[in-house]
Amino acid sequence: MTTTSAEFSAVQAFPLTRRMAAEALGTGFLLTAVVGSGILGQRLAQGNTAIALLANALATAAALFALIEWLAPISGAHFNPVVTAALAVRGDLPVRAAIGYVPAQVCGAVLGVAVADSMFGVPIWSWSDHPRHGAGSWLGEFVSTFGLVGAVWVCTRTRPATVPGVVAAYVGGAFWFTPTDFANPAVTIARTLTDTFSGIRPVDVPGFMLSEILGATGAVFFFDWLVPRVSNTEKQP
Repeated sequence: MTTTSAEFSAVQAFPLTRRMAAEALGTGFLLTAVVGSGILGQRLAQGNTAIALLANALATAAALFALIEWLAPISGAHFNPVVTAALAVRGDLPVRAAIGYVPAQVCGAVLGVAVADSMFGVPIWSWSDHPRHGAGSWLGEFVSTFGLVGAVWVCTRTRPATVPGVVAAYVGGAFWFTPTDFANPAVTIARTLTDTFSGIRPVDVPGFMLSEILGATGAVFFFDWLVPRVSNTEKQP
């Protein structure tokens, strides 16, 4: 879900517009996977929420693994504003690029929701009426985001080849060990626009966004102590 230090220069070789396009494309496909598998899973499960959630988690994890392998050489495959922010703080991504990545991710996510809804004959960009709120949900968002940013931070430094598998497995698992597992502000915004299994009411978004930001911030502080960032001179090939 990000560049490694060894890949840093290769990613920077792509023009920013192409990297932004890759981030939009990847985030769009991610949301298509999340929302589309949620719709189909719910339909096929015939009221069995556990089966629908299992299908949703497996499809999302599989798609995420493929998307990271596919697009990481171009943009780093962040697909998530808090991951982008964390890597900008670490110095792996220039601030100018981070500022470009975030709107690209949000736009891609919104378009991905529209594609999923269109494929399954669901009204496009209809406000969700799916309630997701309360202390447990907010704590779940903190935990899932903290772990996701931590996994990216550590694995990109210590075992870079494992990043796609670790991130995909973590996200798929977090579908089950947290109440929500959005862990991504772009995902949170986009999922307000589908009144399906994966949706979230717009009124519930502020609590989720705050929890995600706090989780990412906590992860940066903790994992920067656990696995300190390297200096710019150490990054040179």
